[in-house]
Amino acid sequence: MNPIDLAAAGPVIPVIVLDRVDDAVPMAKALVAGGVRVLEVTLRTPVALQCMEAIARAVPEAIVGAGTVRSAADAQAARDAGCRFAVSPGYSASIGEACHRLGLPLLPGVATASEVMAANAGGYYFLKFFPATAAGGVAMLKAFAGPFGDVSFCPTGGISLATAPQFLALPNVKVCGGSWLTPPEAVAAGDWGQITALAREASALRPA
Repeated sequence: MNPIDLAAAGPVIPVIVLDRVDDAVPMAKALVAGGVRVLEVTLRTPVALQCMEAIARAVPEAIVGAGTVRSAADAQAARDAGCRFAVSPGYSASIGEACHRLGLPLLPGVATASEVMAANAGGYYFLKFFPATAAGGVAMLKAFAGPFGDVSFCPTGGISLATAPQFLALPNVKVCGGSWLTPPEAVAAGDWGQITALAREASALRPA
């Protein structure tokens, strides 16, 4: 899979934090029911890899990936858990090379022109712009379009249902990431109907 193929599944990739393995499969099914198939489960909790493995096994229609990948070891663990892609908060040559070696599509994070160039040197041209709002938002992505006309972005960080259409309207933005699809309180309460409703809203987003 080419990383940019992730954008074909819909306008938003949820950024997911899971604290309980039992929540993983019902949450994934709720997102898929709302039309969201690409799921980024972050490596921010002790059970994250177990959650990824459970989703990969029980929800084959979902495309599960690992977020917060910070090392070659993280990439290997994600691949072993059944992940089909990886997302890193920043870019390093070691992560880029590890993902190439593993055949694991990588969406590497960048926030500056130098980081874009480093990722390009590693063969990556579809990049996560993170933290999107704090790093300059729409204005920064417009500025990137000039020198990096062959680069596409997935802005993530501080984006909401209300602001996502502004990002999606940019020619160099293919999809955006958001944590609003899986509110912690809804996951904790097992309110899967709310998550399906949020996924439907996200799936229906159009550029501003």
